[in-house]
Amino acid sequence: MPASPPTGELAVPTLHRAARIEDAVHQLVERRLRRTGWQMKIVAYAGYGAPGWARVLCRVLLGRPEVRAKGKPEKVRGWRSFATLPAKHVRVTIEAGGVVHEACADRSGFVDTVVEADLTPGWSSVRLTVADAEPVEALVRIVDPSVRFGIVSDIDDTVMVTALPRPMLAAWNTFVLDEHARNAVPGMAVLYERLATAHPGAPVFYLSTGAWNVAPTLTRFLSRHLYPAGPLLLTDWGPTADRWFRSGREHKRATLARLAKEFPDVRWLLIGDDGQHDQEIYREFAAAHPENIAGVAIRRLSPTQAVLAGSLPAPAGSSSSGPAGQKWLSAPDGAGLWKLLRDAGLV
Repeated sequence: MPASPPTGELAVPTLHRAARIEDAVHQLVERRLRRTGWQMKIVAYAGYGAPGWARVLCRVLLGRPEVRAKGKPEKVRGWRSFATLPAKHVRVTIEAGGVVHEACADRSGFVDTVVEADLTPGWSSVRLTVADAEPVEALVRIVDPSVRFGIVSDIDDTVMVTALPRPMLAAWNTFVLDEHARNAVPGMAVLYERLATAHPGAPVFYLSTGAWNVAPTLTRFLSRHLYPAGPLLLTDWGPTADRWFRSGREHKRATLARLAKEFPDVRWLLIGDDGQHDQEIYREFAAAHPENIAGVAIRRLSPTQAVLAGSLPAPAGSSSSGPAGQKWLSAPDGAGLWKLLRDAGLV
């Protein structure tokens, strides 16, 4: 048996070299920005939960004091979402359902914690407070225990055209393009609204490998194009504690497994596209958790997009790529998927 550490001495995990470099740069920049008047602020993300608990998500950042006149329109370019600096290891006070909790932001300024909270099913809110920053309200989607159907949707090229198979164009869409110039995938907003109407109380989660930096932009996009409101489940860009970059595929796998554990009685309709790894990830989840699958709907890219993504165009109609006995459907847009879902008895 290995020897125990001396009393009072805690083992400190070793960070990856990239993370240590990033922390050193952030520390240098933070000192300079604070001298110029930059202050802490909280960026709240929509969380979720069930009666008795809530998952709270937010990020603490350093930002310049707000000087733009309220109500004045502003052109929003993607790169601005990434020009941020985290406030590391800051204590955040969370008031949920009349109970006060405390959490500590990680080295990237993120808080991702589950707190006890007696909140009513539907949309509720929790209050987040940090010293020397304005308090904010974070929305929380509380899932009713009686709900048995939910939706997990990819974002890129599933609900929003981002052309991810084309790296240069994807970079242009993410970092340069005005957010109001982004286009919705035809028919998908109507499909989601019909699904929400057919299944009252069904939660909608938007699962993506995108960075939390773009969460406010994505939230505005979904609202502007009349998609049902739902929590975004994104990732942190940049070095992690043990590697150069986070794994987007592992993020999706882990999130799906977590939802299956948190909501064991819910059967999910998984919606994605065939341009990246959605089919592979959904197939793995369906095999491991068949009791949590209502069906899989794949938005089929055009032949040109599929070739650029490094795959062959998918056949039209129902797909047989899923585990036996499960409903796997494929169509190029929301109207086609709606017809297949209706014929399959999922609405």
